[in-house]
Amino acid sequence: DLRAKNTVMIIFSLIFYAWGEPVYLLLLIAMAFADWLLAQYIGSKPYRSFGARFGLVAACVVNLGLLAVFKYGTFFAENTHALFGFPAVIPSIALPIGISFYTFQLLSYVVDVYRGEVPPQRSFKILLLYVSLFHQCIAGPIVRYKDVENELMQRSSSVREISQGVSRFTVGLAKKALLANICGQLADTLLLSDAAAAGADAVTVLMGRPALSLWLGVLAFTLQIYLDFSAYSDMAIGMGLMIGFHYKENFDYPYTSHTVAEFWRRWHMSLGSFFRDYVYIPLGGNRKGKRRTYVNMFVVWLLTGFWHGASWNFMLWGLYFFLFLVLERAFLKEKLEALPAIVSRIYLLAVVYFGWIL
Repeated sequence: DLRAKNTVMIIFSLIFYAWGEPVYLLLLIAMAFADWLLAQYIGSKPYRSFGARFGLVAACVVNLGLLAVFKYGTFFAENTHALFGFPAVIPSIALPIGISFYTFQLLSYVVDVYRGEVPPQRSFKILLLYVSLFHQCIAGPIVRYKDVENELMQRSSSVREISQGVSRFTVGLAKKALLANICGQLADTLLLSDAAAAGADAVTVLMGRPALSLWLGVLAFTLQIYLDFSAYSDMAIGMGLMIGFHYKENFDYPYTSHTVAEFWRRWHMSLGSFFRDYVYIPLGGNRKGKRRTYVNMFVVWLLTGFWHGASWNFMLWGLYFFLFLVLERAFLKEKLEALPAIVSRIYLLAVVYFGWIL
């Protein structure tokens, strides 16, 4: 009975999430409930009417407002304090696990209901299952409701797909445990551990490192960040296959790319497609002239950097890639295509390598 399977999956997904942060389980459930109600409201109004737009705006305020409080509240308070002297006490707000991922999933659901691409889900249990699935709730990929709508309510798994899922999960687990963790330990040794990086003497520690140590440390981090993140996606895709869910690929060998634009079509593809479909295209995409296209790209990459972390260096990281994407679009694309493949790949790896330093 699929209803029984869904109930079991919800229970164990919520237990899995609560294992790390029991208090913020309530936040996950509350956000899902708010979006369930707002999607019902939007679906009851005429297509793209004022009422439907009001519901969409309310959903954006709820989701992005809570994300801003929990992920960026301390960052904003620190900067406001530095500039204006208030607040006197900077709040320390814990970051709920996976909030960046499940917020975007809920937003994509409500926006797709508003656009008429999916009907509002009548069962809160099904929507809660969608947003809390333990395979991908805390580390992606960002799964859109419309991609798994049918499988939430009608799915099956064959022996062949279970076998494929086990193999994919095993590859991801090995990639994480045997490769990513080793690269991470090497990066910590050659650069800074997270604990040392948080200390006031971090710059002093780095100044004392040999130059070769820094170069090799960044290389180790370059490998770690890919192996780590793609391993999570491999495990999520594999576990999904075991029980009848088909998640889209999230990484496609990005380090073999020839340009920055190609790299971002292959790296964290679920995030890239989210910003494309829900930010870039609604802003006008490339349909309103060159200047407007660059403005839209600027907004997308500023938000992309800020989504990854609440600090200035993440915003600089996003704008760093924006700069190279603009250069490629305006001047470099044809030149890079004319170069031997090995040269364009070296160019891409150099850009990404220095980007990871940020």
